[in-house]
Amino acid sequence: MSSERRLAVLGAIVQDYVHTSEPVGSKALLERHAFGVSAATIRNDMAALEEEGLIAAPHTSAGRVPTDAGYRLFVDRLSQIKPMSRSERAAIAEFLHDPVDLDDVVDRTVRLLSSLTGQVAMMQYPSLTRSCVRHIELVPMGGSRLMIVLITTTGRVEPRVVDVEHPLEADDTDLVARLRTGINSAAAGRRLVDAATVLSALPDAFAPTEREVVRRVVGALDEALQEREERVMLAGTANLVRHPADFPATLEPVLDALEQHVVLLRLLSAEAGGDHIAVRIGHENPVTQLQSTSMVTTGYGTGAELVGGLGVVGPTRMDYPVSMAAVRTVAAYLSRLLAQ
Repeated sequence: MSSERRLAVLGAIVQDYVHTSEPVGSKALLERHAFGVSAATIRNDMAALEEEGLIAAPHTSAGRVPTDAGYRLFVDRLSQIKPMSRSERAAIAEFLHDPVDLDDVVDRTVRLLSSLTGQVAMMQYPSLTRSCVRHIELVPMGGSRLMIVLITTTGRVEPRVVDVEHPLEADDTDLVARLRTGINSAAAGRRLVDAATVLSALPDAFAPTEREVVRRVVGALDEALQEREERVMLAGTANLVRHPADFPATLEPVLDALEQHVVLLRLLSAEAGGDHIAVRIGHENPVTQLQSTSMVTTGYGTGAELVGGLGVVGPTRMDYPVSMAAVRTVAAYLSRLLAQ
């Protein structure tokens, strides 16, 4: 890129095209932006940008639109993500306040993110494989049935009912209490996969007459701890059809890809956390059906431990600064919420 002014012209073209959806000409640029140079100079800058593959002319217009490479340079040149306003942050905190359960957290998060950005929002449920045990509760249900409730550090609640094939009479209350204590002493604070390994030795700590009950409880817990179910929640898919011109071919491949949660999980699971925001623009996307879109994603978690990803997907004609700020801010609030 030969001059800062050309970068400014590229930024102005991106900004105007995102907001108007109309190809941008030199006259419009001079009317909307104070470049302090002649129309001929702006035309020369636009010609240079086009030669470098950063803008292109649609067949039906004399104006120019950014290419994937132009959007990429624009995003890379953002010196910092503009923080959301105090009122916006307060609204986010209020919207996510006091959820009923994890499903409610996920539902609120994607609806909020879609509303803030006008894009399709997506969130990976906290991965059980990357979660830790917060507490395991045992609740006698009468007869020989015992409910086991696994509660993870990310708010997942996994209930299991096990038949221990041994009627739990009143004098077995002590056994259930000791088993509850033993399980939590061994498993609390451990990653789920590690907890399963530790608990496998627990039956040996009990009297021979109690070990079969303990083995059945540990076996049911092992299933819960090694659960591999992963899910993605979406909101705002209807936003894609508001501007059909953004998808020159057809929306059908995009919608098909969004229904393939395995595809979305692969994209979301790869994200880094903290303030890192990943932006995939057009053909940078490894999924062919999504190469007419851009994705803005990040990770979230408790402390330094990432447990999932979230983000937005929409047309390449996206307000990148707004989307990046919203994704980063919502992820930060979500991480704090899960850590409580």
